[in-house]
Amino acid sequence: MSQVAKVTREEWILNTFPEWGTWLNEEIEQEVVAEGTVSMWWLGCTGIWLKSHEGTNILCDLWCGTGKRSHGNGQMKKGHQMMRMSGVQNMQPNLRTQPFVIDPFAIKEVDALVVTHIHSDHLDINTAAAVHQNCPEAKFIGPQEVVNTWLSWGIPQEKTVVVRPGDQVTLKSIKIVALEAFDRTALITCPDETQLLAGKMPQEMDDIAVNYLFETSGGNIYHAGDSHYSNKFADHGNRYQVDVCLGAFGENPRGITDKLTSVDILRMAESLKAKVVIPVHYDIWSNFMADPQEIVSLWKMKKARLNYEFKPFVWQVGGKYTYPTDQDKLAFNFYRGFADVFVTDNDVPFTSFL
Repeated sequence: MSQVAKVTREEWILNTFPEWGTWLNEEIEQEVVAEGTVSMWWLGCTGIWLKSHEGTNILCDLWCGTGKRSHGNGQMKKGHQMMRMSGVQNMQPNLRTQPFVIDPFAIKEVDALVVTHIHSDHLDINTAAAVHQNCPEAKFIGPQEVVNTWLSWGIPQEKTVVVRPGDQVTLKSIKIVALEAFDRTALITCPDETQLLAGKMPQEMDDIAVNYLFETSGGNIYHAGDSHYSNKFADHGNRYQVDVCLGAFGENPRGITDKLTSVDILRMAESLKAKVVIPVHYDIWSNFMADPQEIVSLWKMKKARLNYEFKPFVWQVGGKYTYPTDQDKLAFNFYRGFADVFVTDNDVPFTSFL
C-alpha cells in the first residue's frame, strides 16, 4: 500500500496541531526566572503565561479555539453582540490568524487559570479541561459569570474563586488584585437571542468582567482584558503601582468600537502611570488586525511634548518578555540561532561556496 493512501485527515491534524507542538511548554517549564524579575509569554489574543522568580505560574485568558470555519449562510448569528451594537446582518469575517503556540494538554504546574471575562476567546473550555486534568491543585479565578460557566462545564466548585473589583487572591508568591473592567461590548453580550436589550438596564459589569493586577516580586503586571478606554484607568494608576500594562488593541471596522485604538493605548499607559505598555489581541482576528508600529510612531511623535514616562513594546506571539530586564526594548525578536557557527569545520566542496 502506498504511503499517501494511508494518510488520513485525522492523522494530518494530530501530526500538525498545535503547530508548535510542546516547544513553548518546554521553554516555560525550563525557564529559571532571575531574582528581582518576572517573565511572561504571549500565547495569542490576550492569553498570557506569568512566571515569577519563586516559580509561581499563572495562566490568563488562554484561548485554544478558532474563529469562522465556514461561510455558512453568510448571516450574523442572531443576538450576537456585534449585531446588537450596530444592527449588522452579514456575517463577521473573524478568521483566526495566529497558529497555536502552546499545547494546552501538555500544560503542567499551573497554580491558577485566571480569566478576565465571559467572551469565548478568553473563556475557553479546552484550556479549562487541560488545567483541570493536569493541574489538580490549580485554582480557577474569575468574575461570577465566568465561574458559572466553569461550573456548568464540570469544574468542581471548590476549585473556583469568584472575584469582584477590590478582591485580592494570593497564590504562592503572586497577589492577584481584581479591578473594574471597562468592556462595553461584554455588557451587550446576551446568550438569549430572543431577549431585547433596548431600553433596559445593562448587566452588572462586575459579574461578567474584571481587569487584573498581578503583583510579583519582580514587578506588577496590569491586564486590561478587552476593556475599552476609560478615565477610570487614572484611578487605578493612582491606587496601584503598575509596571507593565497590557491592552486589547485593534483596528475597529466601520461602525464598531470594540478595541483600543493606538491613541487609546497611549492614554491608557499614561493614565495607569505604567513604565511599559504592550498591545495584544490585534494579532488574532482577521477583521480587527492592526499594526502596532502605529503605536510606536505616535509615541515617538508625542513623547517629548507630553513627557511620556513609559515605553511601548511590540511583542510576538510565543515570545518571552521579562521585566525589568526588557523594559528599554521597543520590539521582540525570536532567537535567531547559529550562535555556534564555525565552531567545527564546515563541509563544502570549495570555500567559494561561502
